[in-house]
Amino acid sequence: MTLDKPQIRRLAPETVNRIAAGEVVERPASAIKELVENALDAGALRVDVTAEGGGLVRLIVEDDGRGMDADELAICIERHATSKLPIDEDGADDLLNIRSMGFRGEALPSIGSVARLAITSQARGAGEAWMIRVEGGAVEPVRPVAPLGRHGTRIEVCDLFYATPARLKFLKSERAENQAISDMIKRLAMSRPDVGFFLTLDGRKRLGVAAETDLGPEGRKHRMAAILGVDFGDNALEIDQERDGVRITGFASLPTYSRGNALHQFLFVNGRPVRDKLLTGAVRGAYQDFLARDRYPVVALMVDLPTDQVDVNVHPAKAEVRFRDSGLVRGLIVGALRHALAGAGHRASTTVAGFALGAVRPGQGGAPAYPAPQRPASASAHFAAWGQPQTAEPEQPAVFDPGLSVRMEDVAAPDTDGMTPADASPAHSPEDAETPDWPLGIARAQLHETYVVAQTGDGIVIVDQHAAHERLVYERMKKMIAETGVPRQMRLVPEIVDLEEAEAQRLLERADELKELGLVIESFGAGAIAVRETPALLKKLDIQGLVRDLADDLASYDAALSLKERLEDVVGTMACHGSVRSGRRLTAEEMNALLREMEATPHSGQCNHGRPTYVELKLSDIERLFGRR
Repeated sequence: MTLDKPQIRRLAPETVNRIAAGEVVERPASAIKELVENALDAGALRVDVTAEGGGLVRLIVEDDGRGMDADELAICIERHATSKLPIDEDGADDLLNIRSMGFRGEALPSIGSVARLAITSQARGAGEAWMIRVEGGAVEPVRPVAPLGRHGTRIEVCDLFYATPARLKFLKSERAENQAISDMIKRLAMSRPDVGFFLTLDGRKRLGVAAETDLGPEGRKHRMAAILGVDFGDNALEIDQERDGVRITGFASLPTYSRGNALHQFLFVNGRPVRDKLLTGAVRGAYQDFLARDRYPVVALMVDLPTDQVDVNVHPAKAEVRFRDSGLVRGLIVGALRHALAGAGHRASTTVAGFALGAVRPGQGGAPAYPAPQRPASASAHFAAWGQPQTAEPEQPAVFDPGLSVRMEDVAAPDTDGMTPADASPAHSPEDAETPDWPLGIARAQLHETYVVAQTGDGIVIVDQHAAHERLVYERMKKMIAETGVPRQMRLVPEIVDLEEAEAQRLLERADELKELGLVIESFGAGAIAVRETPALLKKLDIQGLVRDLADDLASYDAALSLKERLEDVVGTMACHGSVRSGRRLTAEEMNALLREMEATPHSGQCNHGRPTYVELKLSDIERLFGRR
């Protein structure tokens, strides 16, 4: 028995268009994206989008762009017909210098092959309008229609995928498709603040943003706040860095203004919304020093670079790009974000106070934008108001030892602007200033030997002493490692830590690297580690807990990575165990030294896990809390 040899044949144009539709038009949001990008390429300053039934029943995109005449309308629905692809010096199509949003010429014929498509257009300066219809790939002749009353184009798509009903089985619910449409329009609106965008879903207005007259940073920030919310505008840091012809602009949130997923990260390359793993990874790398692993910043970043330095022709829907020098782009994003975060100083997000007030008043406020820290079991109910004599010595928790209290030199501020530790941390009494002028105020009390309460000129600040000191120690250790190395202190009696043999072996294999970070260890029999030296900066170190946590951390690291490549994780673990613990009583001088160093240290508004180190409440907030406003 012989099998007939299959013959090679050319596919029918209708079949080719339907194959292309499967790549370009995955869902209603994809169709809207292509149509809106066409409107932007046509010079539109206003785009109106209407969708019904998740975009499957009907979707309409109207713009005030240049419009098309009858001849252009007839050819625009042909496959690979476009006016956007530039011509190079040799007269060939130039795919390396694409400046428009679209360039393939696939969107309109693809949509027309799987739906009922009607295009009505009126060219700029023309008095007549024209229409063409395409139903399931069948093209009707161009015919004149009543003028639109303005130049521009109106595209109506009905019964999307009616010609390929199998595709309907792979779509999500109507609500999910509406959400995808809304997200797509928001991304496009963020990329073009000079254009007004208006979205209506099933008769309800979902988005309406007019074109911004100010196209500078303030105008862009206003557009972002209109789409992402006022809170983002209040807690966004401006990004603007350039290197070797590549410029990064946009806005990024403070670490304490974060989300539980990466859906609120918006990235644009030459005005084109993209989802690029390199860019997403760069954002993650820039924030890894400030956020827990399950928290994500809110960012909107624009990457602008010469068109010959980026290839946008690597994805059918143009959702991905490829950079000629990806290392330069990634490094610039990380550097720009870290520079902005450093410039924020000790600032924490404005939403922290709102969440605090919401927690106090039941039924108000939302879920916090950061994980709630666990209160240590050792914290006592003691309230030590400094400056007032105590009539009796309160009962101390079992772990409390007066000798463990942090000393002033332990929290001395780094040299900044000629400030010395003595200058940075004076002891204040309530009589020193009726209206404190320090950003974090003057310490007035310590609550439960865990929280420092300070008075500012127009409110109060509550500081988590452990979280705050953890960040200060962390930043100082990083600075030491980068500049002079970590000074070590030999222990009079080595600390012996019992571990599993595998855990001990992992630590001993990294002994040389740990030594560079100030921790000197050696073997002390099977499954035991002797700690000989520790970082001098960490005065009161929980060695047992530190060594066990480091052993756990190493188990999750790639064996090929050095500890310096995981520097943030290792130093963060050390800082946590060497910081002022909850349950330690601080004097007035120690509390004020902590506040002054927080003001002088970048990133001190959040701990190493992204939680806020302090909450600031204005007098107006407190008055509302008590119904005085």
